[in-house]
Amino acid sequence: MSAKLREMLEKRNRAVTEGRALVDKAEAEKRELSAEEKGQYDALLSEAVTLRENIDRETRLQEEERANAAAKIGGEGSAAPPTPDAELRSAAFRNLLRTGNLSPEEQRALVTSSDTGGGFLNAPQEFVPKLISAVKNLVFMEQLATGHTTTNVNGLGYPTLENDVDDFAMITEIKTAPEDTALSFGKREFKPHPSSKLIKISDAMLRADGMNPEAIVMDRAAYKYSVLKENKYLLGSGNQEPLGVFVASAKGINTDRDVTLEQSTDFVADDIVNIKYSLKSQYMRKAVWLFNRTAVAKLAKVKDGEGRWLFEMTDKVGEMDNLKGSPLYMSEYVPNTFTAGLYVGMFGDFSWYWTVQSLSLRIKRLNELFARERQVGFLFDTEFDGMPVLSEAFARIKTKP
Repeated sequence: MSAKLREMLEKRNRAVTEGRALVDKAEAEKRELSAEEKGQYDALLSEAVTLRENIDRETRLQEEERANAAAKIGGEGSAAPPTPDAELRSAAFRNLLRTGNLSPEEQRALVTSSDTGGGFLNAPQEFVPKLISAVKNLVFMEQLATGHTTTNVNGLGYPTLENDVDDFAMITEIKTAPEDTALSFGKREFKPHPSSKLIKISDAMLRADGMNPEAIVMDRAAYKYSVLKENKYLLGSGNQEPLGVFVASAKGINTDRDVTLEQSTDFVADDIVNIKYSLKSQYMRKAVWLFNRTAVAKLAKVKDGEGRWLFEMTDKVGEMDNLKGSPLYMSEYVPNTFTAGLYVGMFGDFSWYWTVQSLSLRIKRLNELFARERQVGFLFDTEFDGMPVLSEAFARIKTKP
């Protein structure tokens, strides 16, 4: 572990320890936190959450640095050399990002017949997996969900078992086998919906010596798409966009999977037990918690009947904090308003959330539109979809009405 990571972990441990000390002191004196103590506690928890995000970011960066170093050590014989066509596409793409100018040969390498009218250019195949990989690192839902890719404009359809065969039963004598009437099938349809994002980058930055325009554009595109996808996978309506896990729907997670808290403004220890064991054991093995940082601040103060903290903070890089033995993820897009009858979190096996991504990524460089601001625009265009496919794999947490 690097000295930088160790320092951040120690700071995070101190913040959480000091926050818990405030709670312990108030409990020992049989009182609530004072206004000053509550302000201190909230500040400490906010610092701990921010440090966790910084630790995750630094860990990913160091992993990439190690991978790059390993690739260099492996030498040129460690991977198949690129073909002349691939080299031309990559060189043309970098030239497009940096200058916006292409030779006729470079233009032919990147243009596809269906996009010439709109001016879109296809990103090289090497660029697309890097971008998708970066998005997976930033968006936790893409790490946990089951991902599919398609080039079919009509999307993908999957059969589903809506109602299982009735249980077998013992009978005294068989003349005619009893016919089952329960079995029925349905279908989940995924059709990647179009999404676009405009990224503006300083013209001076793109032209500067030593700058890698491909890395700059990929970094900003990965971040912008991560924000969009995280939002839609959690809160999407399902109408011309993904169906989010916090939207009640018979096509996704129905209201019969809602678990109601004992209070409308906070958690108690029994809530966590009730939520966790509302899931079948088959799903519980892979299930994780999902909350906003506001909810985590509340959960960090909850103890069980024997005075043990339910929230456990990890002191190891790359591991998740956990709640009642299961990993805990945080997202700014999880609903976090603690008033009567609202969703505030989830526990579930997110491998039963399926995503579909189009492999076609199109990019248009806008040279003139932002010229007065000395910026260059890059317009990204792609399609994606997602929805929960098995309602019983999730427990959605709702405050008391």
